[in-house]
Amino acid sequence: ILKNYYALELMMAPYAIGHMKISFLLDALGCPLRNDERFQLYLTNTLEMEEINQINIPGIGSLSEESRLAGRVKKQEPILVIMGNPPYSGISSNKNEWTEKLLKEDLDGAQSYYKVDGQPLGEKKLWLQDDYVKFLRFAQWKVQKAGKGIVAMITNHGYLDNPTFRGMRQSLLKTFDKIFILDLHGNSQKKETAPDGGKDENVFDIRQGVAISLFVKNTKERNSEVFYFDIFGKRQEKYEWLISNRFNDNNYKNVKIQKPNYFFNQHTSIDISYYQKWLSIDHIIPNYVTGIVTARDKFVIGFSKQEITEKMKIFGDLSLPDEFIKLTYELNDTRGWKLSKARKLINETDNINSYMKEIFYRPFDTRFIIYTPVMVDWGRFDFMNSMLREPNLAIILPKRVEHIGKWQNVFITDNISEHVAVSLKTTDYHFPLYIFQNNVQLDWTRSSKETNIRTSIYSLLEDKFNSIISGELIFQYIYAILHSVLYREKYVNFLRMDFPRIPFPSDYELFLEMGKLGSQLVDLHLLKSTLLDHPTVKYQGCGDDHTISKPEYSSSEKRVFINPSHFFEGVEPEVWEYQIGGYQVMNKYLKDRKGRKMDDPRHYIHIATALQKTIEIQEEIDAIYPEVEKDVIDFS
Repeated sequence: ILKNYYALELMMAPYAIGHMKISFLLDALGCPLRNDERFQLYLTNTLEMEEINQINIPGIGSLSEESRLAGRVKKQEPILVIMGNPPYSGISSNKNEWTEKLLKEDLDGAQSYYKVDGQPLGEKKLWLQDDYVKFLRFAQWKVQKAGKGIVAMITNHGYLDNPTFRGMRQSLLKTFDKIFILDLHGNSQKKETAPDGGKDENVFDIRQGVAISLFVKNTKERNSEVFYFDIFGKRQEKYEWLISNRFNDNNYKNVKIQKPNYFFNQHTSIDISYYQKWLSIDHIIPNYVTGIVTARDKFVIGFSKQEITEKMKIFGDLSLPDEFIKLTYELNDTRGWKLSKARKLINETDNINSYMKEIFYRPFDTRFIIYTPVMVDWGRFDFMNSMLREPNLAIILPKRVEHIGKWQNVFITDNISEHVAVSLKTTDYHFPLYIFQNNVQLDWTRSSKETNIRTSIYSLLEDKFNSIISGELIFQYIYAILHSVLYREKYVNFLRMDFPRIPFPSDYELFLEMGKLGSQLVDLHLLKSTLLDHPTVKYQGCGDDHTISKPEYSSSEKRVFINPSHFFEGVEPEVWEYQIGGYQVMNKYLKDRKGRKMDDPRHYIHIATALQKTIEIQEEIDAIYPEVEKDVIDFS
């Protein structure tokens, strides 16, 4: 066995201990190593192909020989079985010419991970640089070269259904004949729970979910198959199952693999290919842009006009040295912005307040911004002009969401918007209802603006319904669909990887009814609805201390405390827990204002009321949403 058994280890301590333990094992078996024999465990980085050169320094010579022998195994030896528990590291330190070639090129018939169906992925591919992905790719390449073999690894389970890994999944399918996935879940980033609602724990002390995967390549070509089995529950329960069960292919269910995502997860491979035939929101609303990136939010965006005006006054005071301004406001030069130049331009500005605009910063959280190229790096100024004259609306949502449990990443605004206003750590896009002709029109009149809905959509809907359809109604209908919990849950894996696709019903009355509910949501989320006139939440307390010190929620009392003496009463648990994008709305609003005075309790009361009414309207939407899908208009 020893002559055909290899091991690679990067760290010196486990390398040394590994040699010792094998030596002890063989002694105990009665077949100790002879003087000319060794256990072929090599001290090396598996993902590094450069060998250590011979150097005439004591001790280095042996490392050079170790590197040469390891290199022979990695490059030349045909390996039939590869096992391992590779490191999981999203920001890999193993990035070199070899690993880039390994991931991005077709090697010995093993397809690149950076393309799918022969085309580039066309997106950021950061997670393909994770160490475990590179180890799997290395193992795949070795088996591909050998012509047959088995790979067995325990890894992060993200590659099973994350959209970014679709090229990787297709590549694995082209190499291996059978793939068995034992998904151990435990992903705290997705907030996974057991099907019965119970707790789901990780088998390791990490946040990423874990899967044990077995990849089999036979000598004869045959159709690739993926088999999936998963286990939820507490850590000890998973350990006990793993200890007491051997591999049994009867436990696994065959996964129906489908383009364009090639999901390996049983739960994401249900045949809902018809979703791909619906119109995408970027096709319906063709003009859109990412939100504003200031590169210095804390300085140019504030809670009040006065706060920003005072900062600008100090910033433009050239009697103060640049270093003082830099340290006081934690400002640094960027590629396109220089502090000294910006200070001179602000100093020369006669009316700085003319650049003061409202900005949609977070859900129900409108702030003020000095909106000028002098202070904002990526202001999207030409496009955002269409939001600087009333009336206008914009739907805000992301194109992709990497880490997600539920999809709830949409909101509405009547202002310019910041680039993560809805989706925490994910860029949001701004889809306005109206745009200026040529996007540079200065006069805001009815004749100088046009609805940002593709003309062909109007024609098709009006022909189908035999009625005049307004852009506003289409906009409201879309907003309602995106708030259907049924829709979100059913298509979550599509929503996380691309812009939403919208089903339009053949029934005109159903279209109108859904549009009406969308209109109610729009008014609620802009805090302009008459439904806010009768709030169920009250602001209570005694004394003059209205400082937001430590926000806390008492579910038994249905109270949100901003400090020990003041609280909001009548806040239902589902309202307190309600999330938009990655933000728990009620909590986020207070956390962002910690240490500040609660200067407008009515605004917070309106937020709570709006969320309560939103939940109720979402239930109404879900009551009729199944009817929408029964007969969807075919726009093809």
